[in-house]
Amino acid sequence: MHHHVRDWMKSPIIVVDPDSSVSHALTLMRRRGIHSLVVGLENGYGIVTSTDIRDKIIAPNRNPADTQVSTIMTAPVITAHPDWTLVQCSQLMQSHNFHHLPVADDHGNLVGMISATDLFVAAEEIGWGKE
Repeated sequence: MHHHVRDWMKSPIIVVDPDSSVSHALTLMRRRGIHSLVVGLENGYGIVTSTDIRDKIIAPNRNPADTQVSTIMTAPVITAHPDWTLVQCSQLMQSHNFHHLPVADDHGNLVGMISATDLFVAAEEIGWGKE
């Protein structure tokens, strides 16, 4: 049974420029069927999620075409490691109220994205018990 982040993360990740419009980010997310994008920054990464769009664009009635991703993203991001167990990943997500975590290798290179949905699928497919 596979109980590690590397076995359930999605790859490749989709990266968007911080100067991109939120409209562009929305289009990428819809076309790819994903709920988060990594934002490439000069000194690391940020993340923009469907929750950011709901809370920072739709609820306050902002125009996504006139808003840059950099104004609604979260940065810097906390990352998971591919060798973590799903329990470790879930505990970090719970403690920070995250639904998406970029996954980085030992060198800090992003190698995937894991979401709460991926954890749900894992729990359904492998059942759950002690690791």
